[in-house]
Amino acid sequence: MSDALVIGVLALQGDVREHLTALAAAGAVARPVRRPGELAEVDGLVIPGGESTTISKLAVLFGLMEPLRARVRDGMPVYGTCAGMIMLADKILDPRSGQETVGGIDMIVRRNAFGRQNESFEAAVDVEGVPGDPVEGVFIRAPWVESVGAGAEVLAEHAGHIVAVRQGNALATSFHPELTGDHRVHALFVDMTRAKRAAESL
Repeated sequence: MSDALVIGVLALQGDVREHLTALAAAGAVARPVRRPGELAEVDGLVIPGGESTTISKLAVLFGLMEPLRARVRDGMPVYGTCAGMIMLADKILDPRSGQETVGGIDMIVRRNAFGRQNESFEAAVDVEGVPGDPVEGVFIRAPWVESVGAGAEVLAEHAGHIVAVRQGNALATSFHPELTGDHRVHALFVDMTRAKRAAESL
C-alpha cells in the first residue's frame, strides 16, 4: 500500500471539484470515483452535495451502489455533505420514488428541510471535533436530521435541528463546508481516514 492517503469523491453529480480541492488542501491525495474499480483503490470517500435522487439512480446505473454499501459496512471512512448526508441515512423521511441510500448512519433525514434553492443561507455552526471558531455553513436546499439512533453522535445543530452527525467512520453534514475555503471539516475527515488506515496496519 502506498504511503499516500487517497480519498475519493463520488463524481456522478454535484460539486465534485470543490471537494477535491478541499481534500487536497487538508493533506490527502484526492481522486474522482465513478467506477467500482476506482472505489476499491481509495482509503475513504466523500459523497458530495447535488441532487440525492439523481446520485442514487446514477450509483445504481454505474454499478456502484452495492460496492459502496459493502465498503461502508466494512468500515471505510465516508463523508457526505447535503445530498451526501441523505445518501448515508439509514432512512429518508420523504424519499422520492425509487430512491435508495447507501446507509451507514442510524438517522432519519428530511430532504430539502431548510427550504428551496431561493431560501439558501449561510450560518455559523459550532461543530464538535472542529477546533477554533465556528464553521461557516452554506445551506442549499439542505436536509436536516429528524432523529438519530443510539450509535450516532450529534456533532452540530442549527436553529434547533441536527445538521452534523458521526457514527464510527461515517460523517455527515447538511451544509457545504467545501464552498467556503475553510477546510477544517475536511481535515477532520482526513484525520478519521488516516486513523482508520493506521489501525488496520497494526
